[in-house]
Amino acid sequence: MNRRQLVVMLKEPRPGRVKTRLARDIGPVAAAWWFRHQSAALLRRLDDPRWRLVLAVAPDRAAAASRCWPAHLPRIPQGGGDLGERMARVFRALPPGPVCVIGGDIPGIGKPHIARAFAALGRHDAVFGPAHDGGYWLVGLRRSGAVPAGFLQHVRWSTRHALADSMATLPGARIALIDRLRDVDTAADLRAGA
Repeated sequence: MNRRQLVVMLKEPRPGRVKTRLARDIGPVAAAWWFRHQSAALLRRLDDPRWRLVLAVAPDRAAAASRCWPAHLPRIPQGGGDLGERMARVFRALPPGPVCVIGGDIPGIGKPHIARAFAALGRHDAVFGPAHDGGYWLVGLRRSGAVPAGFLQHVRWSTRHALADSMATLPGARIALIDRLRDVDTAADLRAGA
């Protein structure tokens, strides 16, 4: 059996370069501080022997140079392009087997959520974890064959259409939906207890 891999997409927590929508509400230094501490807590919670935890890092130079994240976790560069291009590249780059990709801005996520996502991939080709805003906090593929050529292309990111658009890039796939969680994009999300 191929090993399960959980990839966390992370940007180096530098003021003005991370959580820009949140930064408009609370300032770039506070947004970077929040993201640094949130992502560190997330990585501690999700490190588990049931899957290999991998960091997909931006900017690419941070994959080797940054000391923001635990040294024992493998890192790969995200590369260029929009979010869909970067996530699709991650799915194509890793060894065969089930892969789930999440962001670092989901305070409510825990090991049971990830375990449910991988369990869903036992019966489905893909899995999504919907977010309250119409997007999603997790996307996973069983990867029993090649990743579809149009996967995650032409998605209206940061809109209420992101989940539907992303699902539409997998025509004919058996897709599971798991827990609905809240990600943090704005100060209102923080106040809502994301």
